[in-house]
Amino acid sequence: MTELSRREALTAGAFATLATAMPAWAQDAAQTTAGAAWDLTEIYPSDAAWDAARKSALAALPGISKYKGRLGESAATLAEALTLQSDLGRTIARVYVYVSLKADEDVRVATWQEKQAQAIDLYTAFGEATAWFSPEILTVGKAKIDGFIAANSTLKTRFDFYLANIVRQAPHTLSPEGEAILASATAPLQAPGDISGQLRSSDIPWPTIKLSDGKEVRLDSQGYTLNRDAPNRADRKAVFDAFWGAHGKFQNSFGATYNAQVKSDIFIAKARKYPTALAAALSGNNVPETVYRTLVAEANQGLPQLHRYFDLRRRMLKLPDIAYYDIYPPLVSLDRPFTLEQMRTLTLEAVKPLGPDYQSRMAKATAAKWMDPWPRQGKRPGAYMNPGAFDVHPYLLLNLSEKYDGMSTYAHEWGHALHSLLANSTQPFEKADYPIFLAEIASTANEQLLVAYMLKNAKTKEEKLFYLGQQMENFRGTFYRQTMFAEFELKAHDLAEAGEGLSGKKFTQVYFDLLKRYHGPNMGLDPAYGNEWAFIPHFYNSFYVYQYATCIAAATYFAQSILKGGAKERDNYLSVLKAGGSDYPVDILKRAGLDMASPAPYQALIATFKDTLDQAEALLV
Repeated sequence: MTELSRREALTAGAFATLATAMPAWAQDAAQTTAGAAWDLTEIYPSDAAWDAARKSALAALPGISKYKGRLGESAATLAEALTLQSDLGRTIARVYVYVSLKADEDVRVATWQEKQAQAIDLYTAFGEATAWFSPEILTVGKAKIDGFIAANSTLKTRFDFYLANIVRQAPHTLSPEGEAILASATAPLQAPGDISGQLRSSDIPWPTIKLSDGKEVRLDSQGYTLNRDAPNRADRKAVFDAFWGAHGKFQNSFGATYNAQVKSDIFIAKARKYPTALAAALSGNNVPETVYRTLVAEANQGLPQLHRYFDLRRRMLKLPDIAYYDIYPPLVSLDRPFTLEQMRTLTLEAVKPLGPDYQSRMAKATAAKWMDPWPRQGKRPGAYMNPGAFDVHPYLLLNLSEKYDGMSTYAHEWGHALHSLLANSTQPFEKADYPIFLAEIASTANEQLLVAYMLKNAKTKEEKLFYLGQQMENFRGTFYRQTMFAEFELKAHDLAEAGEGLSGKKFTQVYFDLLKRYHGPNMGLDPAYGNEWAFIPHFYNSFYVYQYATCIAAATYFAQSILKGGAKERDNYLSVLKAGGSDYPVDILKRAGLDMASPAPYQALIATFKDTLDQAEALLV
């Protein structure tokens, strides 16, 4: 389709990529791995076959123009045009997946970066060749489109939702000329994010500090991430003070870039006749603003439980008080290592409540060469699942550690993969692609089933506390922290839309006020920590992070109902995964009994958080 949405986003950037350093323990293992463990010949048998597919798709693009001005001619003509567009998009996605995975095998190989650029150019050309579809469909009119759908089985089974969605957005779709202008503005409107990223990557003179063990560390983004949980409390404070202080020295520059981002969002909203930037951002998936605002309101209502967690953290770490630099050290250490086969076995046991079909699909998939699991020199860091090769299967790039966090990542990414497998086996290509609003539910539910299984089978009090700690940190980091980010974005845009002048100083003030409210009166917070907003690249993908919070709320609801229920609850959840992108995500969840615009899912998560706190506190008595 013209808007490849999540599939295009995933092939371009993939899921949940987090920068990770290659752990020392993995060096030897990496040296014994000559190359990637996945088998990309299932996508294309050779590089020559890939290049032939790319050239064939490029040569086919001009053929789309023969339908220009003819979409209202007949139902058959419209079906032919949409089928051509969809089939080309399907091929182009496969072309991109192959080369992007090859490039990620070793990011040092320039040849694959160049080939990846060719695939991106192909995507761009496809977008340009099909940009006229939506405006022309709108000129045909709703009544005629509805008649075409009723009369043509291809339109009814493959394109009905796509067409209905275009008609829904008619008030916000411009003329072909206007759409072309907005499309050409995409690159310059990305400049604020590019500039802020460049500041963080190359221009800021990051400080170097000496830790208590005599080691000197350079506190760039990676150095901060690796040392913010240092065992020595004075080291943690030094890391925070130096890192956020460095951001503060560039407060004005970061303020200029984020102010430009906010103004860009408002420009797009006005151009498309939306009342607010928030409404414009949520419109694509037809998510009501009440979902966003209810999430923020209910997270604030649940802050007493978060404050209670911070006090529990203080007690477990045996600290006299709690400060912001104390939120990352692990509450309990677990020295147990996990092999890849153990990760697979334990995850398969953990997902048993999802039924034999789910478990069988996962067993078959995890035994095949769909995954590249271990870190090695030159490999792209982080973890993602790429579903773009619809006619083949998902591929997973992982950089696992041998610790529990590695197994949790394994379960998470395979949750994404099973979501795609179930959607692809149930829906046609055009309706299989699910949006981000649903995507993190399947992965997070798998994580929760895994921690529940490990907790149930834990042998010691310390092991139980470790898994409870994992749950509590997940709620803190994914629900509360992401909602705090979402509230920051909302306040920044509200201020701009009200005509308030914005600056780096103002953003720091707004963010610091949120830090104080979310972390409670007993949390030690230096004003310099308010500069953290400048560190969050997600703010340049506006009104995006709230979906992590809504997804963990939905995942918690489903995981708890499955663990406490039976086949009915399991099948209800699986119906969400099988729905893919066949309807708007809020409506898919509503049919499964979950209204994301109501307080219920967020209150349920907070209740589960409270129960987890109760269990941990009982073990400390």
